[in-house]
Amino acid sequence: MAENNAAATNKTSHHHGLHHRVFDVSGDMLDRQNSSKYFSLDDDGRTPRTGNVWTASAHIITAVIGSGVLSLAWAIAQLGWVAGPAVMILFSFVIYYTSGLLADCYRSGDPNTGKRNYTYMDAVRSNLGGFKVKLCGFIQYMNLFGVAVGYTIAASISMMAIKRSDCFHESGGKNPCHMSSNPYMILFGITQIVFSQIPDFDQISWLSIVAAVMSFTYSSIGLALGIAKVLASGTIKGSLTGISIGTVTETQKIWRSFQVLGDIAFAYSYSIILIEIQDTIKSPPSETKTMKKATLLSIGVTTVFYMLCGCMGYAAFGDLAPGNLLTGFGFFNPFWLLNIANAAIVVHLVGAYQVYCQPLFAFIEKWAARTWPDSDLINKEIEIPGFRSFKLNLFRLVWRSLFVAVTTVVSMLLPFFNDVAGLLGALGFWPLTVYFPVEMYIAQKKVVKWSTKWICLQMLSMACLIISIAAAAGSIAGIVTDLKVYKPFKTRY
Repeated sequence: MAENNAAATNKTSHHHGLHHRVFDVSGDMLDRQNSSKYFSLDDDGRTPRTGNVWTASAHIITAVIGSGVLSLAWAIAQLGWVAGPAVMILFSFVIYYTSGLLADCYRSGDPNTGKRNYTYMDAVRSNLGGFKVKLCGFIQYMNLFGVAVGYTIAASISMMAIKRSDCFHESGGKNPCHMSSNPYMILFGITQIVFSQIPDFDQISWLSIVAAVMSFTYSSIGLALGIAKVLASGTIKGSLTGISIGTVTETQKIWRSFQVLGDIAFAYSYSIILIEIQDTIKSPPSETKTMKKATLLSIGVTTVFYMLCGCMGYAAFGDLAPGNLLTGFGFFNPFWLLNIANAAIVVHLVGAYQVYCQPLFAFIEKWAARTWPDSDLINKEIEIPGFRSFKLNLFRLVWRSLFVAVTTVVSMLLPFFNDVAGLLGALGFWPLTVYFPVEMYIAQKKVVKWSTKWICLQMLSMACLIISIAAAAGSIAGIVTDLKVYKPFKTRY
């Protein structure tokens, strides 16, 4: 997903790691049946936490670096050598600052001994309560649906890129190899229908490791190919102001510059799992102090990596930087290396899709079980002969399959990775990364209304709201432009 992503989508998002109960809206405590096995427990009766600065940083980095990185060369090409890197640094500062505000909300009351909030949702519930909890839940779940669409698009484009690269290679570059992404989206959808029936799929521990390895593999290949291309040509392409008027119209340049904001926001988005990462950290020192250090370290590493990927891609291609660095056919050789990178994207997104969607599946299923407690359709588990550990539930089968089918159809209607990634980044950035952390911090620290601090925080929030609106407008303009050229279900690349 333009990636900034998925990823991240980026952002991708992505978010491998501590997804186990990411958005459990009911906020119920984990059962403590096994706690008697342990001699010393944490202050909330749970197994002692063992995380530190390094483990928390690793979780954040693997959560952030995802498909979002693929659209960064395109993003810098729209803004140029001055504004492009400047906007990325600005986003990293804002996200570092608001992550610090969010870290302060992990405990309610006393920062060292107050009640712990295990998820983002719990923090909103204890600090703001009421309607805002429902609003936060709605935004989160809409975001998850959008990410599922974005990941379907990105995975299908990468599958298609492998096929096209082989076709190109066989024809010696004579055949343009046009093909439709629809069969690949359907294949990805069928795979997700199967995986979505596996209970607790998102809790399989090796899934996080595989996802992290895959996202670093394709990001690094993209970076290496960019460096190699610059060295081979001996020239650094690009200009101070970005893509020139003439290549695009003035209006297009404005809309694209807005869309870039969404793409970059998407690449950096991870605030939604920050509290859960913090919940793995041991204390003393207080979890908040450790988390702030980990955030500084991981955002620093991510920003350097993003800068390298975006700037090297722009230096290699200039104004022609593709919307997706590994599938936009800026690179043709070595084709086997590109195929490895695109296969890594597909494997990463197959797992990441489930990591994002399982919390949404669980929420709907819990709600249905509470609403119709006597319904066999919803609550009955059917044993399948030969598969003892796997039980089939009709409601789960129908609802999850229907969800995957809807995300696949929407992807086929709007198969534009960059625009969709920008829109997702725009819609998630202000509410989840800025508005809720600022409001929770004000409530928790009892910041006096109209005080200097209160005014500064509100100005930050308003500025980010304007950025989100501009980014959403730019992405929607991009989708509208693409729909004039491409017909739904008939798009060919």
